Amino acid sequence: MFRNLFFAAALAALCAGLVLAALQYSRITPLILYAESFEGAAGHAHAPVVVESHEHAERTPAHSHDAPVAAEHGHAADEWAPQDGFERTAYTTLATILAAVGFALVVGAISMFAAIPVTFANGFVWGMAGFIAFSLAPAFGLPPELPGMPAGDLFARQLWWAGTVLATGGALLLLAKTRASWAFAVAIALVVVPHIIGAPAAPDEPSAVPAHLATEFAAATLGSALVFWLVLGTIFGKINDMLAAHSAAQPAGARA
Repeated sequence: MFRNLFFAAALAALCAGLVLAALQYSRITPLILYAESFEGAAGHAHAPVVVESHEHAERTPAHSHDAPVAAEHGHAADEWAPQDGFERTAYTTLATILAAVGFALVVGAISMFAAIPVTFANGFVWGMAGFIAFSLAPAFGLPPELPGMPAGDLFARQLWWAGTVLATGGALLLLAKTRASWAFAVAIALVVVPHIIGAPAAPDEPSAVPAHLATEFAAATLGSALVFWLVLGTIFGKINDMLAAHSAAQPAGARA
């Protein structure tokens, strides 16, 4: 059972990761590269804007402001980063697939813990739940950010993101296990509390990134995440069904 679950998670993650990598390449990366041309312009209106596209090579949007700056040494270009083109795309694709494997294993572990198997019939629901917990709910407080946009403290944002994911995921799992009235009340509280606490506020600093570009990036990121999670859940469920049918068809001695 564990071997089948791991195999299903890995194969589903490979498919979903490749789909997401393609969406990133076609929709998200061009927006990041374009936003980098505005970075630093807000505080240096009379200085020439130098576009260093490799410095933000495929960094997670929520963390794009927090990489250490080596400007005081004047050797930022000496730090290794994937080159634009094939190398950058390859590393991005690999990182995306590895992240997808991690998400798929989390889904598999939760399904075992909750005794709710991931099947083709409910794979879409699992995918929607993953999207809501890991992407949509945190985005209400921490929308996807482009390079050059002001952001709050990194650790505080990570802590709030993790708490929101756990609270929202717990609410969805509770509703999946019971339909009691108290469960709805607890689930609503779990979903709302992180947003009552509030995400770490970004500093009140000017940003040269156009508002329409930030909006387009957030929409593209959330749309890609939705496709990723639906593909992951559906394929995960389909492979689980196939492996379960294969195991049931084997003789008892072979299964042992």
